[in-house]
Amino acid sequence: MTILAKKTSKNQLTLPKSVVDRFPGVDYFEVSADEDRILLKPVRLGGGDEVRERLAEAEIGPADIAAAIRAARQRRQ
Repeated sequence: MTILAKKTSKNQLTLPKSVVDRFPGVDYFEVSADEDRILLKPVRLGGGDEVRERLAEAEIGPADIAAAIRAARQRRQ
């Protein structure tokens, strides 16, 4: 399915209702560019599972988090 969306003078796009309806409860989209395409990925904010998934993707584990907390606490002293 292809639907046209027009860019406004303020660089805004309105997503078609038929597309948005496929992502109930989503208010934010991650935006990236791939060659000649603009890609939108739905993002649900605040979920613990999402945080854990992103940490795993960045290869940040429990030991890294503990070390970061220790370093931050030492800087405050």
